[in-house]
Amino acid sequence: MKYVKASTLYDGKNTLQNKYILFDDKIISIEDKKPSNAEFLGEGVVTPAFIDSHSHIGMVRSGEPSGEDESNEQMENLFPLVRAIDSVYMDDSAFKESVECGVLYSTVLPGSGNTLGGRASLIRNFKSNVSDAFVMDIGIKMALGYNPRSTTAWKGTRPSTRMGAAALLRQSLYSAQKAINLLKKDIKDIDEIDPLMEVFIDILQGKSKLMVHTHKEDDANLLISLKKEFNLKVILNHGMDLHNLAIFNRIKDSGIPIVYGPMDSLPYKVELKHESWRNVEFLMKSGVKFSMMSDHPVILQRNIFLTMRHFLRFGMEKSEAISKLTSEAAEILGVSNLGSIKPGFLPSMVLWNEDPFSMTSHPVRVIAEGDIVYDE
Repeated sequence: MKYVKASTLYDGKNTLQNKYILFDDKIISIEDKKPSNAEFLGEGVVTPAFIDSHSHIGMVRSGEPSGEDESNEQMENLFPLVRAIDSVYMDDSAFKESVECGVLYSTVLPGSGNTLGGRASLIRNFKSNVSDAFVMDIGIKMALGYNPRSTTAWKGTRPSTRMGAAALLRQSLYSAQKAINLLKKDIKDIDEIDPLMEVFIDILQGKSKLMVHTHKEDDANLLISLKKEFNLKVILNHGMDLHNLAIFNRIKDSGIPIVYGPMDSLPYKVELKHESWRNVEFLMKSGVKFSMMSDHPVILQRNIFLTMRHFLRFGMEKSEAISKLTSEAAEILGVSNLGSIKPGFLPSMVLWNEDPFSMTSHPVRVIAEGDIVYDE
């Protein structure tokens, strides 16, 4: 067994003082007294390892030209059989920098050039190959707004308008609903269903959730309507142009969580013209459930924690800010054993030299699932 001492412990929900964390391949207990007969791995302010809820790390790679970018597959506009992890290269130097900054897990997704772009996966940043890195599939990437209608030069049937993108999506969902009806009536067997259609059936049956690129209020309202029309499981990704309390309230009332961000990036297109760090005040006031993203490389994943300063400015407690990168990220993504420091969870944690919210703080040791993966 091993243990670390936390002078302050941000456990993913609460803030505790002077605790001992005992673990082997899982966290065994949180103690008030020093354990005996256990290996001491260090002392400091302790947080759970951070989880980036939306990124393209390993797909858009450090030091490689834009022509090597593999975040968007251009062969079809609706092609959910694509898996982002199949274009991840673990030798991307950004992984090492993320680990050193306490970001041990990434949700990697296809880009937003396609209306339905493929499957997202949660991966371990600290592994050397994708087989060991893979944790689980998270959902399927969908995109509303400007991006999918800006790719008319790509292959396949391409929408030039937002209504065209929505129509293509509805067409596939209507076809999937008809296929479900035929299966229920035993008119068709599942082996007669095209694999692509099976994915849309899974979406309609709630087996696959949609990670939906959405920035503007009108697109958020469209997403709310689609969720209601087809009873979809959806997570709104981005929301950076949402700039009033009413739309955040409507998203919350619709039961849609948000993967928010990336913050501190340049608003480089019209659908981001209302982007501002001040919008987090409305996000917070609404009470909608949300976690954070880097959208790496839009902002570097290693800097994702720094974006939480904006929330502190509007009164968020430090423990809650930590939760947006840990326990709440895990809950939104559907991961049951990460994001918290409590018994039964994987021992992935960061030891800081002082409170992580200090400008002079930095990780001195990072532990990934029980093993040291970074030591200052």
